[in-house]
Amino acid sequence: MNILSIIVNWFNYIVLAYFGVANLVYLFLLIVASIVVIRHMRRLKYGRYQEELHSSIALPVTMIIATYNEEQNIADTVKALLRLDYPDFEVLVVDDGSEDNTLTRLIEVFALERIDLVYRSLVPTKAVKAFYVNPSIPNLTIVAKEHGGKADSLNVGANVSRSPYICSVDADSILEEKAITRLMRTVIEDPDTIMATGGIVKILNGCVVRGGRIEELKLPTDSLSRFQIVEYIRSFLFGRAGWSAINALLIISGTFSVINKRALTAIGGYTTRTVTEDMDLILSLHRYFIEAGKRYKIHFVPDPVCWTEAPQTFKMLARQRRRWHLGLMQSLLCHKKMLFNPKYSTVGLFAMPYQFIIELFGPVVEIAGYVIVTLCFFLGLVDSRFFVLFLTMAILIGVLLSTGAILLEEMTYMRYPKIKDFLILLLYGVLENFGYRQINSFWRTQAVIKKLFGSKKWERVEKHGYRWKKN
Repeated sequence: MNILSIIVNWFNYIVLAYFGVANLVYLFLLIVASIVVIRHMRRLKYGRYQEELHSSIALPVTMIIATYNEEQNIADTVKALLRLDYPDFEVLVVDDGSEDNTLTRLIEVFALERIDLVYRSLVPTKAVKAFYVNPSIPNLTIVAKEHGGKADSLNVGANVSRSPYICSVDADSILEEKAITRLMRTVIEDPDTIMATGGIVKILNGCVVRGGRIEELKLPTDSLSRFQIVEYIRSFLFGRAGWSAINALLIISGTFSVINKRALTAIGGYTTRTVTEDMDLILSLHRYFIEAGKRYKIHFVPDPVCWTEAPQTFKMLARQRRRWHLGLMQSLLCHKKMLFNPKYSTVGLFAMPYQFIIELFGPVVEIAGYVIVTLCFFLGLVDSRFFVLFLTMAILIGVLLSTGAILLEEMTYMRYPKIKDFLILLLYGVLENFGYRQINSFWRTQAVIKKLFGSKKWERVEKHGYRWKKN
């Protein structure tokens, strides 16, 4: 019994130490992100920075939509992209062997004709079947291909693209009118160094959309969507802005990101070996440029916004989070040689250990901690002071970080200008730490267990579609 008590006590202190270290890292990232965001807002305040971009300096961009069974929204998404306020861009839709009427819908709406084009495969892909264009819409091309997944479709888009930069956009996403201008402004200022850049992604649930544009910005009425809004604010605003400041950002969302095409082809394109091709891409870029001894930067802009639909049921959300966590494991294992390796600078010494220790295995420690520490308290193996300290580290500091991120967001960008919406978000920033976060950790723990036991099942996330209004 003495040995068991010693083991339990050691485990409890390890759990407490984990929460302490994790919260210190989160606090550091929040402070760094606050500085980055405030500086960025000051730049926006003076002149018309990021609002206008002359065609003489605008770098061409190809907007690539990898689509599969998206007949409901695809036409409106393409229409919205064609209206983007940027001097030089093309829209390239890659239909990944859809089994519904996605391709037919595009052909009908945009009056497309099939043509013959030479397909040069800079990056290996599945076979391309056909190309469709409309001469009156010169910056729109539709490509039909064999089914191969999102990464393969993005590689097809990169091969077909005529631009030095490609921007991946999900088929169910909506970009703000100035989003590409704001994202590309940073690339134009330092094109030799910035190899990839991404912006903030926000939850579209609850908003009213007309013709691919947000007509009315509203908070969703369901709690699940509101919890995800808080989660996204925290993740994007201080998680990614903080790591970007020390050039150790390991992920920019594939939902909305710009990549230097030469850098993409240099690493062999998007990978098909993981279910989260966006993270593996960024890790590959870090690895390639560090090993080549070249200057580079993976950048995050805390302003241009892409709106996307989030799961509205626990079943679909669980699938999404397990899939994301599986992708995290796959990506980290593919690049494990960077872990704690000083050769890879801040990526190897800080970002990779953070992802392994806190993001990958943290949920397992968290769930085990809740169960074991609570049992120890009721069995009298730990005193009330230790239990209160544990709850403070596990929950109350999480409340501080979530509400801090919301305050930073609404004090700067004010995407939800109504006081009522702001107060609701603050409330959910508190509430998410009492159940939602723990459920999330449980799903991520399930992903770890499935990976350890060799499960290869891929879980598809089904979406409901926008709240559309007719044009």
